[in-house]
Amino acid sequence: MSESVVLASGSASRRVMLAAAGVPHDVMPVGTDEDAIKRDLPDAAPADLAAALALAKARAGASAAPGRIVLGSDSLVALGTRRYDKPGSRAEAEAHLRDFSGRVIALHSAAALVRDGATLAAVGDVARLHVRRLSDAFIESYLAVEWPAIAECAGCFRIEGRGVQLFDRVEGDHFTILGMPLMALLPEFRRLGVLAS
Repeated sequence: MSESVVLASGSASRRVMLAAAGVPHDVMPVGTDEDAIKRDLPDAAPADLAAALALAKARAGASAAPGRIVLGSDSLVALGTRRYDKPGSRAEAEAHLRDFSGRVIALHSAAALVRDGATLAAVGDVARLHVRRLSDAFIESYLAVEWPAIAECAGCFRIEGRGVQLFDRVEGDHFTILGMPLMALLPEFRRLGVLAS
């Protein structure tokens, strides 16, 4: 295959997913003003906001990588109608975990493929994670180990690590929970010649 993808993200989990799936790629983290996008879309549904953020990242990457297919991806967590950003502090992470305790959170993950300003594909998925009742002692011990590593994680967890202890049950695709709707991307990669069909 002569075509490869530029991942417009520094996310380790996204890099690992692409590498493990055999998707040829380069990594080029980009800066996007996520707060401005969120301000511009204050009433957007979580899935729509995740899609807008993913597309913005892909477009930013495409402007820096002419002729290349650029992959942008984003994930966010919602509890009912409230959206949760990545925690800005340990105290905020603790507050998020208290809010999530005993409830079902929705993790929305989106991805976009862009080349030279043209959107080639946009995909998304949602997973539902049933958070068990979390004791104060558990939250304290969890954050003592996981903070600040989870500062960049929607939902304050890494499912591939200790974050799995937060849940009684998860509904949805494992890759979506890891932070990218890979199963929905694979057919697009085949269609675009990134992967053999």
